[in-house]
Amino acid sequence: MTQPPNKYLILLVGPTAVGKTDLAIRLAHQLDTEIISADSRQFYKELSIGTAKPTLEEMDGVKHHFVDSHSINSYYSAGDFERDVMKLLEEDIFNRKDVVILTGGSGLFVKAITDGLDDMPEAPLALRENLMQRLETEGVEALAEELKKLDPEYAATADLQNSQRVVRALEVCLSTGRPFSEFHKKTRITRNFHFIKIGIERPREELYNRINQRMELMLANGLVEEVKGLANYRNHNALQTVGYKEVFEFLGGSYNYPTMVELLKRNSRRYAKRQMTWFKNQDNFRWFNAEDFDGIYGFVQSEIKNCNKNK
Repeated sequence: MTQPPNKYLILLVGPTAVGKTDLAIRLAHQLDTEIISADSRQFYKELSIGTAKPTLEEMDGVKHHFVDSHSINSYYSAGDFERDVMKLLEEDIFNRKDVVILTGGSGLFVKAITDGLDDMPEAPLALRENLMQRLETEGVEALAEELKKLDPEYAATADLQNSQRVVRALEVCLSTGRPFSEFHKKTRITRNFHFIKIGIERPREELYNRINQRMELMLANGLVEEVKGLANYRNHNALQTVGYKEVFEFLGGSYNYPTMVELLKRNSRRYAKRQMTWFKNQDNFRWFNAEDFDGIYGFVQSEIKNCNKNK
């Protein structure tokens, strides 16, 4: 289904804890529209505290899509997300709204919408089994070091503590003899709507303080208890991530509670830094301080006005 060119998807991106959710909701009220989440862990109904998922109260009446949309029992890829978001936009939201907001910090899922994703080759089963065995014996750090040599571009922005992503990237590198990152570059999809690309940031010390406070709040709200209830899903990709991995290791006796807290904060800060690297290197986002709502809203209005003028 072809849409007229006066439709706009606002991309609102930035690192964890920068304030994307609050800003997106405020912007959605101003524009009378809806929000699509591009946070690859907020999809799952079973994950709430560790994903900083917005509550119904925090959503403030704004309709959110792809929050609590799937069960952790199902596999949901960036390719699946691309297909489902495009269908939602073309068959539903763009029939009712001229402007929609997509927000989140999962770079690959945002890129799936802006560029489309190339088909990823399937690796031989024996290779995957070998890498999984190495993961058990050598640990994710050793595999991450190998990935840095084979694909330094992807390794510079990837979450190298996410064992399943490291293994998947290595599978592609080793089975094709080409960097994993190459498979995100071959083609760029032309969409039949306009993108308005906005990045939000804060001074580093301020952002890191917000991250530390968020970790404390998650723990106070029952993060450890949430993770205990997810023990059967420990190997799921969504749980091989910052905020869950550290708690699983604490519960398994790898370290004590104070060490877990410090690792949660440290790894979240490092993840935020990688997110900023990804978004600043991947695309031409216009960057604003997270507190500059007037500047952000003015930019959106200006972009829409310019697009309409040039039609």
